[in-house]
Amino acid sequence: MVVLIGGMMFGAADIPSNTVVDALFHYDESIFEHLIIQTVRLPRVLAGAIVGASLATAGAIMQGVTRNPLASPGLLGVNAGAAFAVVLGVNILGAIPLSAYAGFAMVGATVAAVAVYSLGSMGRGGATPLRLTLAGVVITAFVASFTTAILITNRDTLDQIRFWTVGSLAGRDFPLLLQTAPWMFVGMVGALLLARQITTISLGDDIAAGLGQNTLIVKALAALMVVLLAGAAVALAGPVGFVGLIAPHIVRFLVGVDYRWILPYSALTGALLVVSGDLIARVIIRPLELPVGVIMALVGAPFFVYLARWKVKS
Repeated sequence: MVVLIGGMMFGAADIPSNTVVDALFHYDESIFEHLIIQTVRLPRVLAGAIVGASLATAGAIMQGVTRNPLASPGLLGVNAGAAFAVVLGVNILGAIPLSAYAGFAMVGATVAAVAVYSLGSMGRGGATPLRLTLAGVVITAFVASFTTAILITNRDTLDQIRFWTVGSLAGRDFPLLLQTAPWMFVGMVGALLLARQITTISLGDDIAAGLGQNTLIVKALAALMVVLLAGAAVALAGPVGFVGLIAPHIVRFLVGVDYRWILPYSALTGALLVVSGDLIARVIIRPLELPVGVIMALVGAPFFVYLARWKVKS
């Protein structure tokens, strides 16, 4: 375990594992390796873990509430909406600190989620999984085109957040973590408190209503948790895709359909996916690095094709 933390999670091929342990438990700021681990690598690992946990939990909630196996913050437009709001804010206000991204991201995530659900609910039959997926694709493409237009026409905005727009953990530090983590914590706690109700809704609205559950209130609260989790995660690391799609399916295969287990294990799986993806992104083309969003897309795209081919019903 120590070797894993020292050699892999921190990507420290040039730093021995015992040095990592010393930096964690016997920190000495006069030692260069300790300083690098405490101020650069440890915040980056923690950022990856909480971003992955938040996106995976948000994806699990969305899949349970909508009964859509393709539901995730990335595929249903939530990430795209959050990213557009941040880009628009930077374009209007100029250079703003990363800590200010959270407010813009949550507003954008909320608007996108409402738009996708409204569009997917139109017509006879309501919001079927296929309609929600198609609505998410449409809204994502629509919003992404405006995001790209802003970045193309404003070089300053592009230079400030070009890595962020594809999902990156580079440069994340403890102050930024402390500013965004409370939103994720509230969303995570709220999700766990709703786990039993989400399990019931995942069986069908009629069953949930027959058991005395107010499905409208539960769905509204679940949507709020998704906005908090996905919005804060996008504010911290950009729109990292596919985590919310992959992790819940892996967990559901292992633990079944009870969301009291799916949600916490999805959080752990999502954290592991993003931290591992960031490790690969940093070493695959050393000394350069790829944004972690690129690695997650390479893993998630084939998984999406499999789900779309075999799991989705209209």
